[in-house]
Formats: sequence, C-alpha cells, structure tokens
Amino acid sequence: MKAAQAWLADKGWSPFPFQTAVWQAMAAGESGLLHATTGAGKTYAVWLGALQALADVGPAPGTRGAPPLSVLWITPMRALASDTFAALQAPLPALLPAWSIDQRTGDTTSAARARQAKRLPTALVTTPESLSLLLTQPDAARQLGSVRLVVVDEWHELIANKRGVQVQLALARLKQWNPRLMAWGLSATLGNLANARDTLTGPTGRIVQGQLPKPLTIDTLLPDEVQRFPWAGHLGLRMVSLVAREIDLSRNSLVFTNTRSQAELWYQALLEARPDWSGLIALHHGSLDRGVREWVEAGLKSGSLKAVVATSSLDLGVDFSPVERVLQIGSAKGVARLLQRAGRSGHSPGQPSRITLVPTHSIELLEAAAARRAVAQGHIEARVSPDKPFDVLVQHVVTVALGGGFDSRALFEEVRTAYAYRHLNWDEWNWVLDFAGRGGDALKAYPDYRRIEAGEDGLYRVVNAQLARRHRLSVGTIVSDANLKVSYLRGPVLGTVEESFIARLRPRDCFLFAGRLLELVKVHDMTAYVRLAKGVRPAVPRWNGGKMPLSSELASAMLEELAQVDAQPDGPHPPEITALMPLLDVQRRWSALPKPDTVLVETLKSREGHHLYIYPFAGRQVNLALAALWAYRFGQIAPRTFSMSFNDHGIELLSQEPVDAQLLPTLLDTDQLLHDVLGSMNASELAQRRFREIARVSGLVFPGFPGAPKSNQQIQASSSLFFEVFRKHDPRNLLLSQAEHEVLRQEYELDRLVAVLTRLQAQHWDIRALKRWTPFSFPLMVERLRERLSTHKLQDRLQHLLAELNAASET
Repeated sequence: MKAAQAWLADKGWSPFPFQTAVWQAMAAGESGLLHATTGAGKTYAVWLGALQALADVGPAPGTRGAPPLSVLWITPMRALASDTFAALQAPLPALLPAWSIDQRTGDTTSAARARQAKRLPTALVTTPESLSLLLTQPDAARQLGSVRLVVVDEWHELIANKRGVQVQLALARLKQWNPRLMAWGLSATLGNLANARDTLTGPTGRIVQGQLPKPLTIDTLLPDEVQRFPWAGHLGLRMVSLVAREIDLSRNSLVFTNTRSQAELWYQALLEARPDWSGLIALHHGSLDRGVREWVEAGLKSGSLKAVVATSSLDLGVDFSPVERVLQIGSAKGVARLLQRAGRSGHSPGQPSRITLVPTHSIELLEAAAARRAVAQGHIEARVSPDKPFDVLVQHVVTVALGGGFDSRALFEEVRTAYAYRHLNWDEWNWVLDFAGRGGDALKAYPDYRRIEAGEDGLYRVVNAQLARRHRLSVGTIVSDANLKVSYLRGPVLGTVEESFIARLRPRDCFLFAGRLLELVKVHDMTAYVRLAKGVRPAVPRWNGGKMPLSSELASAMLEELAQVDAQPDGPHPPEITALMPLLDVQRRWSALPKPDTVLVETLKSREGHHLYIYPFAGRQVNLALAALWAYRFGQIAPRTFSMSFNDHGIELLSQEPVDAQLLPTLLDTDQLLHDVLGSMNASELAQRRFREIARVSGLVFPGFPGAPKSNQQIQASSSLFFEVFRKHDPRNLLLSQAEHEVLRQEYELDRLVAVLTRLQAQHWDIRALKRWTPFSFPLMVERLRERLSTHKLQDRLQHLLAELNAASET
C-alpha cells in the first residue's frame, strides 16, 4: 500500500477512503462492486489494488519476461478501451515494471493480434466480444487459466443487456479454471447496488461506495419564447444561436445528442452559425472512422478543440479533463444518463461538473426541472440482467466446445452459476445441447447446424473446421443493420453507414455524414463512394434506436413538479417552470394538471371524431402498450376502430363513435394482461422482427465472411424463413418463446406496464370535457397527423390551428 500511496503522492494526490477500502478488500482476495462519483478515481482504486494484491505474480515456470495474463479489464466501448489502457499503463514503470499491458478490441491491428497469439500480456484491456473470442481458442484453458482478476468497467452499461450476459458466462468459465478468481465492477450510476453486485460477483461480493463531495450544476438554456402549444422538435435548431453563445463562453464543451442523425444536424448547424469555428469544433459518433474518432478524442484531451458534438460514444468514463461544460440537446430521458454525461465535465476528484439542458420542445422544460429534482433526491434507474436468453447460451455452448470441449453435466452446473441462468433447468439445458448439436427437430437433416458433437470421451467439441471458422467470425451479441464503408471516390474512408440508408439513395443524391455534405457516386463492394456536394438539401442518415423512453424516475419527478405548480401557482418555482408558466396556466384554465395521485383524462369532439387523451406519464413504450391495450379492451365491449398516438407523457385514442371515458378505470385488470397484450398488437410480426437478432446471436444466420458480407435483406429473409419453419414444425423451440418474451419485456416493458396499471388502479381519475386542444393534448394530435400528412400540409394545418388556439388562450 505504501508504494501505491507514494506513486499517488508523486502526482500530488492522496488516496480517498473508498480507494483504500478497495485495496484492503483485494488484498484479502475479495470480489466486489465499486460505486463512486464520476471522476472520483474508480480506475486507480481497483488498478492500484490489483498491482498490490498481485505483486507476487511472476513469470510462468520455465519462462522469462513478463508474468502471464493475470488481469482482464473489460470495457463496453472502444474509445473507453484506449483511454483506460493509457491510465493503466501510467503506474506500471514505478510499481511493477515487469508487467506488460495491451488492448484487444475491434480496432486492434492484425499485427497486434499476431503478437498476442504468441503471448498474451500480463494485463489485457478488452471487450466482452473479444473475451468470448479468446474463449474459442483450443488452448483457452492454458491462456486464460492464469487470470486472477477480472474488472468490468461501466458495469451499468452492460448489466441489462446480452453483452452483460456474455460477461457473466465468461466469468463462470474463468472461475472453473481459477476458483479464487476476483471480479470487480465499476459504476457511477446504478440505482440497485445489491442486485448489480449479485449479478456480477454473487452475494458474497463487497459493495464499496465512494460518493465524494462534487459540485454539480444542472441548468437549462431557456428559449427566447415558450410556445403554449408545442410539439416534438418544434424548437430544435432554433436554439442553435443560443447554444453557440454558450459554447463561446467556455474554453471547451461537449454537446451531447441522443441520436447520430441529430449529432450530424447540430454539428452542421453550428458550423453554419459560426464558420470561424471550422477546425475548432468536431463531430464524434460510433460510425466515424477510427482515425477520425481518435483525432477528436486527442483534441478534447489536449484542449485544442473548442467543442465536440457527440452521441453516447463519449458519455462513458473517458477522461477529458479540459472539458468545462456539457450541453445536452433534448431531454436525457433518464437520471443515470444525465449524471453520466454531466460527469464528462470536471472529470477529476472535487472538480465541479456542469450540464446545461437544451430543450427541443416546451415540455422538455418540465423534464429539465424534474431531472434536477430527481438528482437531488438520489433517484437513479435500476438495471437488471436479462433472464435466460437462450440465443446467448447456444452461442456460448459452441464457444466452449471450440475452446477445448466440455462435459455436459459439468458445463450445466457452471452455467447455472451465472446470474442470468440461475433458474436454468435440465430440460432447457438438453434442448440447448440438441439445438447446438443438430438444429433441433426442424433442422436435423442439415449438416450446417450440427455444430457440436460428443466424442468417445464424452466431451462435446466442434469437429467441422468450416463451422468453427464461421462461429469465430460471428461471436458477439451486437446486432445491427449491415454497414457500408463511406469513402471518397479518390480519398480516405470517412466511416460506415447502415446499408438500409444507402439503399434508399440513388447516384447524385446527397446526404450529411461526418459533418460534410456528400453526393453519392456509386456503391461497389460494400463501399459507398462519394464526393463533396454543395447547395443541395441533404438527407440525414437514420441509425437504429432513435427514440429513448422516459424513465420511471424522471416521470415521477415530472408529476411532482406539476403537483407543486398546482398547489402553489404563484411560486416560487425553478426557472424552467417559471418560463413554462404561460403554457401551464392555459392547461390549468382549460383542463387540469396531471399529478402523482391523479390521472388526467381529456375528451374532445372534433370533425375527425371522438378523442380521448390520457396522461399516465409512463414513457413511450409503456404508453404505446397502454394505448393498444385500452383500444383492444374497448373493442371487446363493442366493435370499434381506433387511431392512436402516444409520447412519453400521454396517449390519444381517436374513434368515429363516442367512447365512454368513465370505463377507462375499469379496464386496468392485470389477470388477463399477457393474453390481452398479445391480442392487442401484431405479436407475430413483432416477434418475427425480434427473432432476427436471436437468429444472428444463436448462429442460425451467418452474416458472411470478411470482404463478402451478406446484405441486410439476405439476413432478414433467412431469419424470417427460420421463424416460419420453427412455428410450423418446431413450435416448442425455445428461441420462439424467447422472441415473444423479449417483445413483451423489452419493446413493451411488461414489468413496468404491470407497475403502471397497478398505480393507475390506485389513483383518482379526473375526466375533463374540452372545447379545444390543450397544451398537453396538442402534441399528441400533431404526432398522429405527422403519420398521414406531408410536411407542407402539416405546416399549413398547424399554422391555422395555432392561430385559433393562441387567440383563445389570450381571452
């Protein structure tokens, strides 16, 4: 411990109590979860603990040089891997100069991979996918059996998805080779620490908290004018001049957006507003070329860039100490995401962090005030592991068969030590083995699905070299649209874009990418060749995952803010609420405000029919499920057709026939919920869409060899064919039930839906008949019109409606 303290002292630092607590735990061989403030020193807490606890590790018997692989440091992102590698390398010369360190991610060069194939370093910074790939090597037990510590950085980013399940299974494998293996998770934004700890280490792991006093400012860039009748995105780029002014006031800023397309638009808009910033501001997202990303990251660290417009590619634990200010375009939609992004500024112990929220529509002012309230109350979202994803398990079984083979009973017991599979039963396990061994009943006649076979010694192995190569090329659970390179016709590669976007373009069409206006020249060999274009209105690439739902914690805080306005309309109020008061006053005069103990329902008769507006404040996905559920249950009472729209806050149901709003509270039963949810939506189509990912992860669909990938259309056609074959000839296939389960749990958040229905049953229902649209119902009406009107026609209609509503609101 003295050596570590001396190294810190040489840097002008001294250890915090939580750091020494981690060192002591690691010295005793304990595992655990470290939950500490962003920028507080989590990395050195665990790394210096490792260097002290494992100082006795020497070269393998009969060898010289660096000790064998002893530490695996798992990170969810490539940008974070590079930054972590540099941080871990710093103390080695002073503390353990004999140790070697390297990194292995999707960006690792072939030369580095070849070097690692001969000898792995003492510490390896890697990703879940690269670790799984190492487990496929025939000598995996020899190469990885020496590992004594696994560190999972940004555990909150992995725990709730299949990549986190990959980590759980990899840890279970490593513990078989070294039962004394230590595992430590790092996070700053988890709301369920005990469960997060159990998922990674089991209940015996220690929880260490390091909540250091750190000034955090959450403020909002208020628009010059707040529309009383808003709709999603109506402010948007009108805020550019105000954002540019704020950037000008700080030395270095990060501007976060929620989508890559939004990042492209804002980067271009800022350059148009301030042409003199050319070369001083930059763009960063995961589709840009590695060289571009590294240049931007280096510019942020050196302070040479004034601002960077980024997506989640930079919102994890990368240390950009010069950054003074973070601006968030639009609502962050969750408390954890807001805190994570705020922590990119002042990323050092005790340094102040500041995040400024930039609303893209008026009601996001309410979300901003609610976010500050939720942070003050310490309400952070919980994240839980998926339960028994069979596609990941099928992949893992083939991985272990490649990595030296396995005994069925032994691997079953090993897998059950992973939290996600703690309830796996023997029948399910035998189904997994059968599916990996012969493709189940439906595919048993096809050799391509006989991936594992039991040998005379009883061990399962992969004996077909072609199938082994295919598996290694498709290891992982990140599934997205096929990507094409974007390259100048005669020049460098700019990055990658989804095939489905390029497929909609013709030569000479223009689009924004990498902060440039580009003209498509041709598509050849999975590359979109482009040239610079000028003066043409561009299309903007649309990546998957565009809309994030509002979290329960943030929604609850919004209702608390509204309740306070209702109780004290004259204030005092936060600045966001004060700015929003003209809108809230109209809402109160014409209807009412939703509150934590009251569900607001508005009814309106128009030329279009009979409108019901309900405000559960449950997030987009749950509100969609609620809308479909109510429409279905109304239809069971009397046949009728509904048009629906929804946002994070409310729902619109539109019918040609009158609808009795008094029935709504009677249609909240949860006993037949699963049956009614499946009946209320196109469950088969949704499950088939979800099955595409499952087919890819489980190895049913091979994405193609390097240089010859399959098109997105080919992969979709193949997965759809498997889905239909299984439905007709193998209806008990566990991958089918998994697809249905994922639709309900992920796309429609079934657990949250049950909680919302239970809450609605206990609330008072306030039903108001309207004469005209209110500030809360107006954006829902616009959402519906957007689906069927052209932009020009929508603008004409909105202009007319707004003139009427604004005039009425003045009286």
